[in-house]
Amino acid sequence: MSAEATNPVSAAEAAVTETTARRRGRARIDLRRIGRAALLGATAGPAPRDRLPDAISHVAEAHRAHHPEADLSVLRRAYVLAESSHRGQFRKSGEPYITHPLAVTLILAELGAETTTLTASLLHDTVEDTEVTLDQVHREFGEEVAYLVDGVTKVEKIDYGAAAEPETFRKMLVATGNDVRVMSIKLADRLHNMRTLGVMRPEKQARIAKVTRDVLIPLAERLGVQALKTELEDLVFAILHPEEYENTRALIAGNPHAGDALGAVAEQVSAVLREAGIGAEVHVRPRHFVSVHRVRLKRGELRGCDFGRLLVLVSEDADCYAVLGELHTCFTPVVSEFKDFIAAPKFNLYQSLHTAVAAPDGAVAEVLIRTHRMHTVAEAGVVALGNPHVGQETTGQPGGGPDGEGQTAAAPSAPTHTGRQGLATPRDAAAHSTTGAHATSGTHATSGAHTASAASATSPASGAPGPSEAPATPDTLPASASASAATLATAPVDTPAAEDGERVDPTRPGWLSRLLDWQQAAPDPDTFWTSLRADLAEDDEITVFRADGSAPGTISLPAGASCVDAAYAQHGEAAHGCLGARVNGRLAPLSTVLGDGDTVQLLLAQDAVSGPSPEWLDHARTPAARIAITGWLQAHPESAAPPVATSGSRPQSGVTADHRSGAELHADLEGEPRASVRPAGCCTPVPPDKITGFRVRGGSVTVHRNGCAAVDTMRLLGREPVTVRWGDTTQGRVTLVAESFGRPGLLADLTEAIAVAGAAVVSATVEPPSEQRVRHTYTLHLPDVARLAALMRAMRDVPGVYDVSRARHRSPRPRRA
Repeated sequence: MSAEATNPVSAAEAAVTETTARRRGRARIDLRRIGRAALLGATAGPAPRDRLPDAISHVAEAHRAHHPEADLSVLRRAYVLAESSHRGQFRKSGEPYITHPLAVTLILAELGAETTTLTASLLHDTVEDTEVTLDQVHREFGEEVAYLVDGVTKVEKIDYGAAAEPETFRKMLVATGNDVRVMSIKLADRLHNMRTLGVMRPEKQARIAKVTRDVLIPLAERLGVQALKTELEDLVFAILHPEEYENTRALIAGNPHAGDALGAVAEQVSAVLREAGIGAEVHVRPRHFVSVHRVRLKRGELRGCDFGRLLVLVSEDADCYAVLGELHTCFTPVVSEFKDFIAAPKFNLYQSLHTAVAAPDGAVAEVLIRTHRMHTVAEAGVVALGNPHVGQETTGQPGGGPDGEGQTAAAPSAPTHTGRQGLATPRDAAAHSTTGAHATSGTHATSGAHTASAASATSPASGAPGPSEAPATPDTLPASASASAATLATAPVDTPAAEDGERVDPTRPGWLSRLLDWQQAAPDPDTFWTSLRADLAEDDEITVFRADGSAPGTISLPAGASCVDAAYAQHGEAAHGCLGARVNGRLAPLSTVLGDGDTVQLLLAQDAVSGPSPEWLDHARTPAARIAITGWLQAHPESAAPPVATSGSRPQSGVTADHRSGAELHADLEGEPRASVRPAGCCTPVPPDKITGFRVRGGSVTVHRNGCAAVDTMRLLGREPVTVRWGDTTQGRVTLVAESFGRPGLLADLTEAIAVAGAAVVSATVEPPSEQRVRHTYTLHLPDVARLAALMRAMRDVPGVYDVSRARHRSPRPRRA
């Protein structure tokens, strides 16, 4: 947004800046042409009232392609105000600043956004960077546009200092909870800034790219705006991983005929569908850079069909399954690749059938099957749904509503505008809120009655709907898409309710409702920022069913969530007294990881003095649970073991005595907040192991052995190691795995060997015999870890035992490059 606005520069400086502004990415619009049109418009006087200014004509064309009856007069008025207010400002690339809101508006117009969103996007930087006030926007364009503009306006850095960025995102997310179009504008704004990021210093490029990777790309994924997400991924990939990006670019450039193999399969598929009488369009959809990189990591050497996928578009839902039947009948299906996201849509509205088939020549092609409407929603997500308040009772707007499609609706109620101060501060808004395209066109073949031109700018292979398609609104979506929209709008426990006249966005997804809930309990900007990134890093969701007879329903949680997370999601602070749970009718500890479709009944203590233990943090995955547990432990310090004092003059930061093992660990966190330090459960380090620490969710430090696979994973994910060391204590906890041949009395002999060595058994697991081999896993508490080697020798000496080793867990695969 305003990060690239500067004072007027000299012609020489502008020329140098323009030279350095050339980017690796493909240009979407001619910025120099837009800038020239903007400047000429400024000197030649206002355009006639019956004609749009030249600089905005391309936006009008894209908008009319999706909304033929749109009233463009409001866009003209918004452009005139934006151009006059930004006049004299230049971007660091040398173009007039007005080119930025024009480019952002064009991105949204190509996705099919309605007129209100485009009006706000033209004005989105005026309140932040010029003398225009929210009062003025409210008077001239109505309350709805003013709300959207204020939602994407940054907070003043002079007021918030280093907390300005997290508080800006907090304010923006709160506004998004009431109108999801706020985030649509922010995503388009960031996309254009990422396209022109080459003029920034390398360190600033990396900082912006990391925030984009950690926050905005996950938000684009959750809102279903794949067209923006894929390009943002490629731009971030080029900045944060330049070597891998260049390797991927060279790989694609070195296979110019890679699409021929997919083209041949597309012709065969088209012929099969034509013979079956199924009207369908078959397109070759090239993969973007990050997708190619991921496939290469997964499969190694790539073949022609690996550089893209086939996209089959049909008219009706039933046709999708008809196409699937024909493909699986006439080709050899790869069963493991089949997924049905039509019957079970993703939580971000995505619907499609996924499969892979092998052609007679052995080429394996991935195939996506969806309707035209599903494709529009898959590319544009919530943008395709238009005004989320359509169909609700509306109120009048000062200055008239800007929408020309009959979609005018009042924005959520907000405090009275006070000039440049905005609708509300982030924390005030936080408390107020929760109370109540990928551009590459591929080749394609057609069959049946449907035809398409490869040269068309609106080819479905490029992610944009054809001009004959109506805009995707809740009223025009088919039943399946409407059902998924309803699913998206459902909160995990309770649907957001309006309070004091506030109108809540009916399309608010459950994950956003949960986020708005827990952010209220995180007043500290650092805690909010860390928790937000961790929350958005969770890619998948599960749904569990509540078995409470008094309150049946469902709870939506991130994949990998435990009963602890379910307890806090359902009961809030009352979950402090949770004693256990029944999962699928059987008693289970709170550490139990829940799966999609599980039934959970949480058991609460009747007394008011029960509280969580520090070990709960090891099982809590959601920010809501972690923040609540941490807050309770800080308020009840007697429940946690006190830190161990150490001698010496060296300052100790982050010293803790681990409650489970008694091992004393020190972490050097100079200049950072104090944090708990604990050994990792995957490798159970004990003195004198060489160790490495990493910051994890909630700010604590987890310590791993240097040889643990999790260390490499953390480094691949960009986590910075923390210097850690052992204290003076000699006790510790370790997990050992004994491999043996099965025989009677083996368990008793192993237990005796452990007892004679002076170790205490914390837990033991014996797996069922496999080929006469038995695997024993013991978690042991050692009063003196120096005796670990002797203990392992004693266990190996037990007859039938052929190996004893320290436990090593497999490292989870990194989610994104």
